[in-house]
Amino acid sequence: MEIFRLINRGVSRRQSAFFLTTRRSAPYPREILPLVSLLARSNVAQRRGFVEIPAVLLPPVVFTGLVFCLWTWKCFMMVIFQNKIIYMPGIPPNARREKISDYKNQCAGIQWREEKIRSLDSTPISLCVASVESNAVDFQRRKDVYILYFQGNASSLPPRLPFLSPVLRLLRTRANASDLNIRYTMVCCSYRGYWTSGGRATEKGIALDAAASLGWIKQFHQSQYKTYNDEVISVVIWGQSIGAGVATSLASKKTLFSDGLNLKQLILETPFLSIRSMLETLYPQKWLPYRYLWPFLRNHLDSETALGLLHARFGTKSPPVLIVEAGKDELVPSSHARILEERCLDLGLVVEKKVVHGALHTEVLVRQEGISSVASAIEEVGRTLNDTSCKNSLKTQD
Repeated sequence: MEIFRLINRGVSRRQSAFFLTTRRSAPYPREILPLVSLLARSNVAQRRGFVEIPAVLLPPVVFTGLVFCLWTWKCFMMVIFQNKIIYMPGIPPNARREKISDYKNQCAGIQWREEKIRSLDSTPISLCVASVESNAVDFQRRKDVYILYFQGNASSLPPRLPFLSPVLRLLRTRANASDLNIRYTMVCCSYRGYWTSGGRATEKGIALDAAASLGWIKQFHQSQYKTYNDEVISVVIWGQSIGAGVATSLASKKTLFSDGLNLKQLILETPFLSIRSMLETLYPQKWLPYRYLWPFLRNHLDSETALGLLHARFGTKSPPVLIVEAGKDELVPSSHARILEERCLDLGLVVEKKVVHGALHTEVLVRQEGISSVASAIEEVGRTLNDTSCKNSLKTQD
């Protein structure tokens, strides 16, 4: 035990020999003195190898290290759990237990129903479907317009139905006033992991759900017109917030519209440029590390790039684009809508931007100005189809 005490005290060889040979107890053998001296010098060298921090600097050093560790940990968590952060089907807590019947009275006569389908990878997903038609109906000459709607990142479809229903009611009212022989059918896609759909939300998975919803429209139309299914099916794609990213991505896939489907209008409600752009918006401080995490993104929802693909694949047959911006959007800066509009103009796309004054991010359809803007774009599609049908009828009679 004396050896280890000497080593810990870091005494010299001479001091060790003196100490070991002058104790009252029996002296230690001389053979162990070189070992004691060697271990003592080694212990002193190890102590000198550590950097000694003055006591006054210790608190700031510890605090800085703690902050750095927390930043690193949060960055790591944001990368690992980015799907949980971007897609929030469980907010509010009862979102996945909502029922269409709970909002029936608020829909004011619009009858919604749930349809169960399979996504392209066999994941079960749900659709909300409702139709309105004009009073002057000639079944053989009736034109159909299908509106494929993609929601934002939170909640489920049933709470949105009272805000979508006024658009259908306005379309029916205007169709009756104009004597249009037309039916509008809105199909709302519930992404995987949302509401009663199975699976977990990812960008690739939602793209499969969107394509499957488009396929269901074709099957449904053909089942309605078994003897009149040779016409091209007119589709309007409408996306809100992250749904706008889903909508532009789907619209850019020409192969989905090459077999009996015709994309007539693209509506982007409160769109953003991309997930990367939203990172820079949510964390504008350049000294924060979060905005630099974009190389690790697995979700992009890049509307700006998708519009370029849309033009490249459709060319002069590209659909017109309506951008609906919330005047007081608290999440997406107005610059995003402006950049998307400029992008469309640079590509030669027909684009129109509407600003719903005073509306927050989710309040576009709360205000009559927003309802009217969306309904007018869809109505234009129906009116064009009706006019074309009338001209073809006159040519046939001649």
